[in-house]
Parts: sequence; structure tokens; C-alpha cells
Amino acid sequence: MTDFINELQLKIERLEDEINFKNGLISILSHDSKELFGTFLWLIEELEQKTLSEEDFFKLLPQVKRDAQKNLQTTQDSIAWLKTQYGEFKIKPVKIMVMDLFHYLEEKYAAKLNEKNIKFYFKGDHNAFLTSDRMLLEYVLDKIFNNAVKYTFPGQDIYLQSITEDDEVILSVIDFGTGIHEKYLPTIYNHGNPIFLGTAGEKGVGLSLKIVKNFISLLNGNIQIISTENKGTTVSLFLHKFIE
Repeated sequence: MTDFINELQLKIERLEDEINFKNGLISILSHDSKELFGTFLWLIEELEQKTLSEEDFFKLLPQVKRDAQKNLQTTQDSIAWLKTQYGEFKIKPVKIMVMDLFHYLEEKYAAKLNEKNIKFYFKGDHNAFLTSDRMLLEYVLDKIFNNAVKYTFPGQDIYLQSITEDDEVILSVIDFGTGIHEKYLPTIYNHGNPIFLGTAGEKGVGLSLKIVKNFISLLNGNIQIISTENKGTTVSLFLHKFIE
């Protein structure tokens, strides 16, 4: 009877987490869309009524661009998550070389790394591999690495580290950036946390890590975040080397 109650309690907690996640997602999409389109309309109306000069209009465009980029990221994250929620979604395990993941990130973020003069290195066995769903794993690493670049100071290094222990592969993205204050770590996956600007003024949406955790659960893995303010962050993914 006790086991049944415990199992039921776990199911209730998982359902509550899913409901909170979905409500938070809807809230973010609704708020950001209203904010972005409201800003666009205000700028156009002010320009039409000549209460805003063309000079001031163009001065505001960089901020509008940053907001648009942030909202585009929110939409892309939401679409990626929605693909796992409808229909008969199943993970598609394939053999993935860890070095391929490193080169994927290296190529995708070449411009941003160059812009901040950040060096990206690999640590570990160059022949390491795991069997996982490539789409989900690349999404997870993409979002983690994006945060690493965002919060790393110019001229610093970022590492992708791979450690194989028996049938488990531990992938870690290690940066030496702004880090996270310890008071925020326990609730890092919750909605409503403050959004911090990157070292070059980049603005996040506070959504990616929540989807990352959801995707890692689909892969039957775990995620661990160790961070110290002003010293950096290490995000580790604990993944089974083989999954069925």
C-alpha cells in the first residue's frame, strides 16, 4: 500500500510539473508577443505622427532587433518542445561520436566565438561515442553552449569535456564566465526567475533550461549544474552510452 501511495505521489508531482511548465510556456509566449508587437506598433505610430524623429527611430532599432531575436528563440524552443508532445513521438537512437558534437557546436558558434574572442576546446577521448537521439541531444547541447557563450567574458575559454564511466557518458560544458549566484541554483528550472544579461548585453528568455531538462528526461539521463558567481559554470549531462 505504501509503495502504491508513493508511486501515485510521484505521478501527481510529474503532472504538476508538466502543468506548471505548459502554463509558464504559454505565459512567456503571450507576454513576449504582446511586448514585441506592441513596441513595433508604437514605433510606427510615433513615426507616422512625427512625434518620433527618424534619428531616434533608428537609435531604437538595435533594441528592437535584440527583442525580436529573443522572441524568435522562444518560438523555436517552443516548436522543438511541441514536437515531443504530440503524436507518437519516440526517440531515435543512433551512434554519435562525441567529436561530431564538438564540431557541430564549433561550426555553429564560430561567428559568436570569434566576436568575443573565446577559444573552444575539447577534453577527453577523441574516439568516445554514445547512442542517443541526435535531434534532442544537439538541441540540449546547443542551448547549454549558447548560455556558456552568452555569459563568458571576452578572451576566456570554453570546454566540452567527455568522460566515459562503464555504460555512462558524462558530457560537460565548462565556462569561466559570470556564473550563477547560489541562491538562484535551487530554482534554476522554475519559471519566474530573473533574466540576466550576457557579458555583451545578450538577453535570454529563461525558457531553454526548462526544455533542456525535459529533453534529458526523455533520454533517461540527468543534468547537473555547478556554478560559482564570477567564476563560471559547469553543466554536465549524465547519459547512458547505449539506449534502446
